[in-house]
Amino acid sequence: MDAPPSTIPAPTGTAAPHRAATPPALRTVGVEEELLLVDPRTGRVRPVAATALAADAALGAPALTPELQQEQVETATPPRASMADVDADLRALRDRAQAAARAAGVLAVPLATSPLPARPSLSPGDRYRAISDSFGVTCAQQLTCGCHVHVAVDSPDEGVAVLDRIRSWLPLLTAVATNSPFADGQDTGYAGYRTQAWGRWPATGPVDLYGSVERYHARVQQLLDTGVLLDAGMFYADARLSHRYPTVEVRVADVCLDPADTVLVAALARALVVTAADEWRAGEPPLPTETAVLRLAAWRASRDGVEGDLLHPVTGRPVAAPLAVQALLDHVGPALAAAGDAALVERRLEHVLARGTGATWQRAVAAATGDLAEVVLRSAV
Repeated sequence: MDAPPSTIPAPTGTAAPHRAATPPALRTVGVEEELLLVDPRTGRVRPVAATALAADAALGAPALTPELQQEQVETATPPRASMADVDADLRALRDRAQAAARAAGVLAVPLATSPLPARPSLSPGDRYRAISDSFGVTCAQQLTCGCHVHVAVDSPDEGVAVLDRIRSWLPLLTAVATNSPFADGQDTGYAGYRTQAWGRWPATGPVDLYGSVERYHARVQQLLDTGVLLDAGMFYADARLSHRYPTVEVRVADVCLDPADTVLVAALARALVVTAADEWRAGEPPLPTETAVLRLAAWRASRDGVEGDLLHPVTGRPVAAPLAVQALLDHVGPALAAAGDAALVERRLEHVLARGTGATWQRAVAAATGDLAEVVLRSAV
């Protein structure tokens, strides 16, 4: 749940592709992770974010920030060019979150939904109160934890061109990051139920092609003019221009159980951005995939993760997950190689395809123990 921007950035005009500035050789990446706060005995979420945040502040410069509900907190890495540095930051921040959580008498867990029944408690603040007043039960029942990846872009023009060219590939990131099979005490039938729960908000999911930065800002303004969204921070598209940083923000992943999977998502997101920017500069048009098809692709990725069929990002037809993942690797291969990330990504994808995602692990623990509390407690960061 995002804070609002102070203003909506003004359109800058769309340059022809051949006039676009050349971006840095290696784009920086930052990652935001949301974590649940749970009782160390029962595994049920507890509304102690304020206490955890105070404990975190006592440890030094604050590393945690509040979220919509008092049962969760968020971390954010600094921008990094090296995936090894992203990995180190993620692990350090999870350790810091766990220290603050323990000081508050709870555990921090990287689960995208609470496997056990939960009745969230709204965090304090005028904006959260306004959201609750406007969206009722959607807000009252919303307790999901995502992973957002920020990738640097050279300009808003380039950023919008990237958004148009990555949209067909984003469901594959959803699939490899699925980590929310349980919610409210039951198996949801989805590997990534967070995507379904999150979709109850307006202005979520895939979007139509923009074509230019002017059209991007005009569309966001049109949504704001409806009065449904309280501010531009509630434009919850699968990917968007960040209103805080000069980045494209990719928002389709569950918070991952294993930080190695978070690094995988970050590396793939950067490679998609690099590939898309290169296509734009070369004058290559985006795939014309209908938004309705992208919604179905996201739904299928959310349901099956990597353990069933996925929609091929080019053809829109169902194929076995390894074939869809291979298409992604083929698409971003040069960008991965240029960044030095190819071996890391290929190795981790092989692991995910062979052993499954966090959702696979959760279901295995539940089957072995018959106890969803064990799923929660064994996932502590």
